[in-house]
Amino acid sequence: MTMKWKAAAAASLVGALALSGCGGSSGASSGGGGTVNLVGFSILEQANKQVIADFNKTSAGSGVTFKQSYGASGDQSRAVLGGQKADIVHLSLEPDVQKLVDEKLVASDWKDNANKGILTQSVVVMVVRKGNPKGIKTWDDLVKPGVKIITPNPASSGSAKWNILAAYGHVLANGGSEADASAYLTKFFKNVAALPGSGRDATTAFQGGNGDVLLSYENEAILARQSGADFDYVVPDEDLLIQNPGAVTTDASSKAKAFLKFLTGKKAQTDYAEEGFRPLDSSIKPEVKGANDPSDPFPTPPKLLTIDKDFGGWADANTKFFDEKTGLVTKIQQKTGKES
Repeated sequence: MTMKWKAAAAASLVGALALSGCGGSSGASSGGGGTVNLVGFSILEQANKQVIADFNKTSAGSGVTFKQSYGASGDQSRAVLGGQKADIVHLSLEPDVQKLVDEKLVASDWKDNANKGILTQSVVVMVVRKGNPKGIKTWDDLVKPGVKIITPNPASSGSAKWNILAAYGHVLANGGSEADASAYLTKFFKNVAALPGSGRDATTAFQGGNGDVLLSYENEAILARQSGADFDYVVPDEDLLIQNPGAVTTDASSKAKAFLKFLTGKKAQTDYAEEGFRPLDSSIKPEVKGANDPSDPFPTPPKLLTIDKDFGGWADANTKFFDEKTGLVTKIQQKTGKES
């Protein structure tokens, strides 16, 4: 593995310690320069290097420096609540931003824009050993005897929640009932071999030889392959659109607000696409090294579910599936002994 990906993986282990002190903004002025405190979920780190470099080339970004922190999305949200400085947060899923809204650290109208608060998007993929020796092509293949699954822990990782809802949702997409989907998840968790803390930690574990299949963001799989990882990945026919939200904090500087706007523009979205994220702008069609087909890197799965259309939105889904006491997934983890 690596050089580019290995460095990113190593840095992510200490990313959550990159910022410290009291909560709130750095107070960068509207003039030249200033510092922006950026708090993101783990697998953004590598992609943001080019995004920030291109922002610095703009008049709004000239002279701006960034203090960056990366880690599991849930952990990052809790860190900001606990006082970590943040001008802008870019997290895995909406509930992690909503926690900051509830504490008035992010404005309640953060989604009232053209992209509805979404900054990056992807899909769930199945990462397998080179040559796919277990023949894993579908969700049903994951629950066969002897298949060892690696997926992050939903207690800390947004990636884990996307993975699990994609697994559950594939049953519904094929005409199954909620009872059928719950039964599938029970079989799924019986095959889980490890629940690392974040999406990046899960990739590291798989790279280290653990498991037969890793559930991951498509962009994470592409990034690892760009960096020399010798594995394959499968985009399942029934999948879930991953949409990662972002917002500025209530006392963020004008520089942070300019950066948030830049992230949804063509240049930043092209940068993200080249690192494996599916661009928000469908007119962006880069060749993506590391994708299964670099010239057509983002094929649309035949059945692509969304949180809003198929799960009633994150406000309902997070409670229904992941509540610490009553969540369906929480109960299945307890039942199968796979709580951590």
